[in-house]
Amino acid sequence: MAADADPARRSIGARRNPDSADAILEAAEAVLVEAGYAGFSIEAVARRARAGKPTIYRWWPSKAALLLEVYQRQKRVDVPDTGRLEEDLVGFLKNLFAHWRETSSGSVFRSLIAEAQSDDTASAALADYALGRRSHTGQMVDRARARGEISAEIDSAVVADLIASFAWRHLLTNRLDEDEATIRKAVSYVMSGIAAPGK
Repeated sequence: MAADADPARRSIGARRNPDSADAILEAAEAVLVEAGYAGFSIEAVARRARAGKPTIYRWWPSKAALLLEVYQRQKRVDVPDTGRLEEDLVGFLKNLFAHWRETSSGSVFRSLIAEAQSDDTASAALADYALGRRSHTGQMVDRARARGEISAEIDSAVVADLIASFAWRHLLTNRLDEDEATIRKAVSYVMSGIAAPGK
């Protein structure tokens, strides 16, 4: 296996060297901006980061895994905590749509979803990411349950899947300019199915 081109960034084993990892992620972001998803490759990232391909593959087992970390590094989506689940979900979706629309991350994520349909490593990386996001979104639902706002038996993971399905459909069909009224209507339909009696 080839050694890293820059001795200062040589791997320290399976554990990531933070400086090397940052250099690789920065290189990956730059390659993505310059060449787009179609032109993105581990080889191009390795050249730009002055790192060996074995190092990159040791820390990111696939192109998809590296791109997902780039996506997460770029992602800056506020998750509201207003004290009302409906407002939290509407605010979250508005923030997410704006982020996808106004940065390159939307096209990156859309491409990853497409690649996952025919590539097992991309599919596995996306499934792991989606599981984490499901838990994160589900926390909004858990807070609402603790407040007595929704029925105690509601499965927060299923509600998170419903919200993610709405978001991903809009991403994949390039409808990220949806107005707040439409987002609010979708959320209200979800809320009508999970609200606690009398709420």
